[in-house]
Amino acid sequence: MAEHLESYINHKIVITGGLGFIGSNLAHRLIKMGDSQIILVDAMVPDCGGNYFNIHGIEDRLKVHIFDISDEDKTAELVRGAHYVFNLAGQVSHVDSMRDPHQDLRLNCASHISLLEACRKHCPEARIIYTSTRQVYGKAQYLPVDELHPLSPVDVNGINKLAAEQYHLLYNRVYGLRTVTLRLTNTYGPRQLVRHNRQGFIGWFIKQAIDGQEIKIFGDGKQRRDLSFVDDTVEAILLAGASEESEGQIFNLGAQEPICLLDLAQMLVEITGRGSVQLAPFPQERRAIDIGDFYCDYGKINRLLGWQPRTELRDGLSRTIEYYREYKEQYWS
Repeated sequence: MAEHLESYINHKIVITGGLGFIGSNLAHRLIKMGDSQIILVDAMVPDCGGNYFNIHGIEDRLKVHIFDISDEDKTAELVRGAHYVFNLAGQVSHVDSMRDPHQDLRLNCASHISLLEACRKHCPEARIIYTSTRQVYGKAQYLPVDELHPLSPVDVNGINKLAAEQYHLLYNRVYGLRTVTLRLTNTYGPRQLVRHNRQGFIGWFIKQAIDGQEIKIFGDGKQRRDLSFVDDTVEAILLAGASEESEGQIFNLGAQEPICLLDLAQMLVEITGRGSVQLAPFPQERRAIDIGDFYCDYGKINRLLGWQPRTELRDGLSRTIEYYREYKEQYWS
């Protein structure tokens, strides 16, 4: 076992957003590594990805608590004595953030202050790994985007995630909390919410292809994106949590190569043998927050922690499609 993975054995580990997409994949990975006290907390906010089936097969090896981390008293009791806190809670829909900015503020910013306060008071030595988003950058002024790129979010979601980042950095500087932030980019894979298209395009494209439907791409389809398979994302999270060098740092994740959305959709049609692709004009609500071409430079996390994406896109998509075909009834309704 790699040295960084051994760091987690026989420790108390808390995962917020633990029944969601990335949180549940992280839990599966930790369970495979050895004996640890793994605790998941999830508010189960409708349409945010929480799904009990995501922990299918490991239910009896961890504990699950259903409440919002904005409840500081409950959160304090949960994190007391924790060695690692993987803070993955929040909602990722850019469209929903614009429709209900107050809800996004609560889920993506205010609740994280409660978590940080609970950690400051009850587990000040814990490593806290926060997952943010490349959306904090806004439209790219140059490509690939590195951590020195100006920050100018184009929607409420990006603003609130950026604020939560700053709180994590502040608590590191002022209180010495051992926080680290990862800016994720278009993570995809098994256990992702695919019922609607408000939590990222890739899950929705996959569902449409499996169902033999028309994949609708807004604009000319030439927008380039970088996609990160969830196993690679989880590896980055674990590396960041196990490293003292990561404390107080912000890291981009990224992909081996960016791909334009039209090529991605055509690849999905090819892999599934179903569906079709159609270009369509941007709806106004999406045009206003679209960022055009965007892909990240992950050189910093590669240099400091040795992380790099390892999963080829076609392989990751094939594995994802295979998973949803087997467990379709658990994610389609």
